[in-house]
Amino acid sequence: MNRIVVISFLYLAIIVGLFFYSFTQIDLSLTISRVPFLRDIITNFQHVGYFQRPLSTVLDLTFLILLHGFYLYFLWCAFKGKIKKHLVWKLILATTVILAFSYNAFSYDLFNYIFDAKILTHYQQNPYIHKALDYPGDPMLSFMRWTHREYPYGPIWLGLTVPLSYIGLNVFIPTFFLFKTLMAASFLGCVYFIGKIFQKVAPEREVFGLVFFGLSPLVLIESLVSAHMDIVMMFFALGAFYFLIHRKYIRAFVLLFLSIGIKFATVFLVPVFILLLFWQVSQRKIHWERLFFLAILLMSGAVIAASVRTTFQAWYLVEVLAFAVFLSYRYYILIPTIIISLFALGTYVPYLYTGNWDPPIPYYLLLLYIASYLISGISVGLLFVKGKLNGRA
Repeated sequence: MNRIVVISFLYLAIIVGLFFYSFTQIDLSLTISRVPFLRDIITNFQHVGYFQRPLSTVLDLTFLILLHGFYLYFLWCAFKGKIKKHLVWKLILATTVILAFSYNAFSYDLFNYIFDAKILTHYQQNPYIHKALDYPGDPMLSFMRWTHREYPYGPIWLGLTVPLSYIGLNVFIPTFFLFKTLMAASFLGCVYFIGKIFQKVAPEREVFGLVFFGLSPLVLIESLVSAHMDIVMMFFALGAFYFLIHRKYIRAFVLLFLSIGIKFATVFLVPVFILLLFWQVSQRKIHWERLFFLAILLMSGAVIAASVRTTFQAWYLVEVLAFAVFLSYRYYILIPTIIISLFALGTYVPYLYTGNWDPPIPYYLLLLYIASYLISGISVGLLFVKGKLNGRA
């Protein structure tokens, strides 16, 4: 058994560890199972997460460090051509299956998605004008957050989630895993379209791109563990881009419309689609790097706009990474995305340790963000200067 296969098994062992760790964060008001044996096991996990916070924090940091270590190793193997595409896909598929059954450890947003659909399917009310607090007798309110807000997303997201609510019969556990399955399928769909786009524009970099996005700790945690809807939005956006480069315009713009109708952020991609369409219709040379760089800038703008409106959240970076992947071989893209993603995931550490987001934690998080930007800028600057000096030698 060669080294990379052994390391792949070790990596999956860490993924299994992350799966189990996620259950330490089960809300104390949420009863997952009434079977005494399972309930006792879950209680033991909760004890670690809520009553042994220093240990929980160390475990989280350990998983973060190890996942990023493996990630860098797989990126290096892909860069050197030492890992085959079929192995990368096996790792991605195995990781997806494992984490699709994890608990949404680092966010309560999944519960809001479920309840938003429940307002329509169970209470036969409009979630745009009704909120969770309007139903004080509902048991889900005991473990939810942000119960005071009305539905903030697009109608397409409601159209995707309402059927899951009906199929789950408004029973929490099956509905929970139906929503998780939607996120997992969307993640795999994103990886699929990324591979297909690479085959069209830069087939020699496909494996590196698959590793960059498909094994990114941030993408895995925010899309598969915490199960944020951004991965569904980006699935439609990447599908739209794939069909656009193949000149299947109706499918492309329908999928782009669906993406925008989920959370609105991908409306920032419209100039990219228009520019590519113009180049195609006028039969001009397509400058793929310029196009992808524009997409990165515009989606970064969407993240900044959302952060100014509310506050920055780690999962917003999924929107940028979905297009940064196509320039991931450039050091000025690769280095900042890895550093900023690592620091973004580190923002959960203070909460895990203290159990709250009260001051001065927001101040420390701000320092963490600034540090990630400074370290990224300095690293890129040093490599740029080194390249210039080597070019003169």
